Amino acid sequence: MNFLKGLTKYLTAMLILAFHYVGFAQLDSIRMMDTASRRLWGLQAVYQNGYVFATNPFLKGVNAEAENIKVYQAISVKLSFQTTGKNSWEQLYNFPQYGVGLYVADFYNPEEIGIPIAVYGFFNAPFKRWDKLTFNYEIGFGATFNWKAYNPVTNQYNVALGAGESFFIDAGLNMEYLLTKRLEMAVGFSFTHFSNGALRKPNFGINTFAPKIGLKYNFFDKPVFARQEVQKYIPENEWLISAYGGIKNVIFDSVSMPVLEKYEGLYFPVFGLSTTFNQQVSHKSKIGFGATLSYNGTVNAQAAIENNELEAVDGKFSDKILLSIYPSYELVINKVSLILQPAFYVYRKKLVNQSPVFHQRIGLKYHITDRIFIGITLVDYTFHVSDFIEWNLGYRIKWN
Repeated sequence: MNFLKGLTKYLTAMLILAFHYVGFAQLDSIRMMDTASRRLWGLQAVYQNGYVFATNPFLKGVNAEAENIKVYQAISVKLSFQTTGKNSWEQLYNFPQYGVGLYVADFYNPEEIGIPIAVYGFFNAPFKRWDKLTFNYEIGFGATFNWKAYNPVTNQYNVALGAGESFFIDAGLNMEYLLTKRLEMAVGFSFTHFSNGALRKPNFGINTFAPKIGLKYNFFDKPVFARQEVQKYIPENEWLISAYGGIKNVIFDSVSMPVLEKYEGLYFPVFGLSTTFNQQVSHKSKIGFGATLSYNGTVNAQAAIENNELEAVDGKFSDKILLSIYPSYELVINKVSLILQPAFYVYRKKLVNQSPVFHQRIGLKYHITDRIFIGITLVDYTFHVSDFIEWNLGYRIKWN
């Protein structure tokens, strides 16, 4: 299982980088750009100072300092590419920017939290453009490193983060104003979520909100956008069938064994099948309805000590079956999609201290071909506690 744990961490990093590489940045195409395209890059520095939501005891003051952790600051450096309408999807999103960023945060408690560093991809698209001003929304996904993770001996209070690595999810609004031909100022705000997806417990996560201010230098003058008539969209239907797998960590507090070994816990498999029926109602949006049939090995999980090692005790297979249903929304950005699915369990074994019936699913999907796609979905509840991660491989059937 240690191999599976390591493989999962490796796949996490690789898939995030793959989405950045082929979904947003498409860096392989840079080699083929003409000279004018090569100049459409910008470099931005951003500062944030904001609020930490007190969603777990550690943040509420159960820590070595016995103080609430409620403020933080962060800086980001972002390399962005400005689209000009060379591809039709660029005009549909009002000529957005996309790129990669480096993010460093300070929670004023480096002894217990560390100084987290994130590498992420982002997509920044205007709601509205004026001559020198744009009003935009921005989303970012990536991986965060350098956390001071929970340790039952040396860092026993940090139940927010059980691993030194986590996912980074960021969303917000901003306005950009052109000060000179090449210099822009940006102001806005964003919500940020840090979690390892229950790959390592404890994992209550950290959620923040912060205003931001930034200064950007473009290596180009104001671009000329290639505007063309957008053809009326003919609605399409699609049927998605996908399989997923993953793992989830469980800690058994009641077992009698050395504390460091106890808090390594055990890893249990989660896997299942999903199906979704969608109608693509516009160039950018799909709406639909779906269902997932799951096997969750952590349901009513039990453990025993064998040869001084923690071993899982097998339970009934049928006790670990769950069925959930959900409406689905998909934001389509070229070959990449952002998926939002508020979900409900309609079948599962009744147990004490279960996660809520209502849970949330947020995911990314990338189409390798017109039919075959890969993806990653974070399943959580109460909008901030991660349950597990699904690694998806699927097939699409579509018709007008």
